[in-house]
Amino acid sequence: MNLQTDDPIMNAPQKQTEKPAKGPATRNRLSSVATAIHLLKAFSENEVEIGVSALAKKLKVAKSTVHRLAQTLVAEGLLEQNPQTERYRLGVGLFALGTLVRRRMDLSNEARPYLFDLRKLTGETIILGIPADGGIMHIYDLESPQALAIKSDLGARKPAHCSAVGRAIYAFAPPAAMEEVLAGPLQRRTPKSVTDPERLRAIFAEVRARGVAFEDEENEPGIRAVAAPVRDSTGAVIGAVAIAGPLQRLSMETLEGYAQPLLAAAATISSRLGYTAAYQHDLGS
Repeated sequence: MNLQTDDPIMNAPQKQTEKPAKGPATRNRLSSVATAIHLLKAFSENEVEIGVSALAKKLKVAKSTVHRLAQTLVAEGLLEQNPQTERYRLGVGLFALGTLVRRRMDLSNEARPYLFDLRKLTGETIILGIPADGGIMHIYDLESPQALAIKSDLGARKPAHCSAVGRAIYAFAPPAAMEEVLAGPLQRRTPKSVTDPERLRAIFAEVRARGVAFEDEENEPGIRAVAAPVRDSTGAVIGAVAIAGPLQRLSMETLEGYAQPLLAAAATISSRLGYTAAYQHDLGS
């Protein structure tokens, strides 16, 4: 997430340094990954189970290669082997991964109209983020229409401890997930970043009490944000919506004023996802 202006010189792309050439070992690993992906894609509604010989023919690789990759995928739960026919079929591990993708898509789809409403109300950038391996990931953003705006990096993993989105999510996370964040490493991204675990615990407690999280130049210089959690049908926090912009427009008082409409939008999105209980901003919520 960084400041964007209408200055073509400031926005000009930076020259990229030349990447080193990939060695044989790297190429072999990439080839194996590609073959494993093609192996999974070989299955269809018409072919739910396929033997080694048929897979080798489809993929145009040796049967020994198919067998090695298939056994690895079985060990990871992405494939199963029928003990009667010894043919392979897709495993339940893929269903679990697909459920995560569906969950993310549902969140994005249900949130979209309310993100537009927030941008219209505030004129600032609106962000939708989800937890990602102890950090966060932005999965949707609506840029501010103003000349001086910020742009989030969709799909990029970001630290949770110093961002409003991350705090809004992990303040309500199970203790183990919260402690994973606090265990670090806690990067100091700006001079204002909080990296002391005890201070962060106090910040998380304040987020639970107020229902919203703030960010004051702690993740990126010159940027402030306020975020509220979004819950699914079980009451678990699965993401957060944030209003973000440059400090030239967003004083802390202005962000405080955006807290209620932000909470209302987050509550509506949560209800669309099946959350029926009223928001309760305490430790047990």
